[in-house]
Amino acid sequence: MAILKTENLKKYYGKDTTLVKALNGVDLEVEKGEFLSIVGTSGSGKSTLLHMLGGLDRPTSGKVYVDGKDIFKLKDEELTIFRRRKIGFVFQNYNLVPILNVYENIVLPMELDGTRVDQKYVKEVIKTLGLQEKIYSLPSQLSGGQQQRVAIARALAAKPAIILADEPTGNLDSVTSQDVLSLMKITSQRYGQTMVMITHNEEIAQLSDRIIRIEDGKITGKGGEAYA
Repeated sequence: MAILKTENLKKYYGKDTTLVKALNGVDLEVEKGEFLSIVGTSGSGKSTLLHMLGGLDRPTSGKVYVDGKDIFKLKDEELTIFRRRKIGFVFQNYNLVPILNVYENIVLPMELDGTRVDQKYVKEVIKTLGLQEKIYSLPSQLSGGQQQRVAIARALAAKPAIILADEPTGNLDSVTSQDVLSLMKITSQRYGQTMVMITHNEEIAQLSDRIIRIEDGKITGKGGEAYA
């Protein structure tokens, strides 16, 4: 069953001679539990696509379904709540709150939402990501790779329908990148977690289950299974 689906998704900026077709009719389906990479160069439309999939921006036309819900039929406030409950984000810059320790950062989305923290599950995620020794550390006391692992734990902790990762290894060296990606793959498999990652890095993308390519706002290649 497709947990994430787009229909003829378009996002245009400007008009007439300055018209930019950032997305120009994207049809995409992601199955539950799949780890998908969307590969594209700078300016290909991959970041715009991720923003649409996550409900961070509204399209010019077309639809996005997350867990069966047509997300752009929701009003802004409803969309914010839906996003917080159903979509986890992992960004290149980690986006951790500097004055909160590792554990507090991980459970923050649930605290904001007023939902009960599943302590057993959170503890297991922290262990899987090798953060058990760091739960009382502040982000400034962590390496880049550790901070990104905290961001992944935070995304997983709320048990979202999908996790969207925007160049998650962009600020990491190649060895740390491989470590972080391996952990994303392990957690995707262990918890049946659907993940969509955008990257310009072909090598990193090989760790996912499937790769698609985007160019000039269109899907140009739908690869089969990636090979490790």
